[in-house]
Amino acid sequence: MERIAENLWVAEGPSVPFFTLPYSTRMTLIRLADGRLWVHSPIALTPELKAEVDALGQVAYLIAPNQLHHLFLQAWQQQYPGALSFGTRGVMAKRPDLTFQHCLDQHFTSPWPEISALLFTGSKAMEEAVFLHQPSRTLIVTDLVENFAPETFTPLKRRLAAWAGILAPNGKMPLDWRLSFLFSKTQARRHVQQLLAWHPQRLIMAHGLMVQNQVPAFLARAFSWVGPLEQSQP
Repeated sequence: MERIAENLWVAEGPSVPFFTLPYSTRMTLIRLADGRLWVHSPIALTPELKAEVDALGQVAYLIAPNQLHHLFLQAWQQQYPGALSFGTRGVMAKRPDLTFQHCLDQHFTSPWPEISALLFTGSKAMEEAVFLHQPSRTLIVTDLVENFAPETFTPLKRRLAAWAGILAPNGKMPLDWRLSFLFSKTQARRHVQQLLAWHPQRLIMAHGLMVQNQVPAFLARAFSWVGPLEQSQP
């Protein structure tokens, strides 16, 4: 695990195949004010990782932010039966074998004072819950933005990743998901404006290189496909 900011860590997991591309995996862990742990997009749980996590505190919340991020959730639920699981309607429908205590839907209000939440809607293909760790101004996403290092791929797959728009330093939402917003860009633009209004100073994503500076400018470029965006002042 790597400490990114006070009470904020990330951990890298194994790659998983997706559309023939090797997708690196990353989870984000926040220690809340009460000392309990909030785990976003859990990765494969090894004994070594469990020991590191347990040294930080008690796992209390497990977050499955979209319908693609569920592969390792069951192992975490089994190891931490007292933790509450939160998932979008998409992941809850996809994994009826898993138990979720709370739904990340349009009516969801964050129960964690230091974490803001937004459900990015407008596409029938997928919805994603995104979060802001307020003390560190860190925006946390999974597939909303992907930003793979070019050396991650072979030359052929590098061209495929560039075509999909997920190659650093110009990462963005994957092309297939972007296309599903063809008739709902207004809604997507409204969500992006909210992300910019949060004034994030860091961007952690599940797939690819994190963005550690000039995050609003990065987001404005990554979401230029939604139309003109207003840059608000912090």
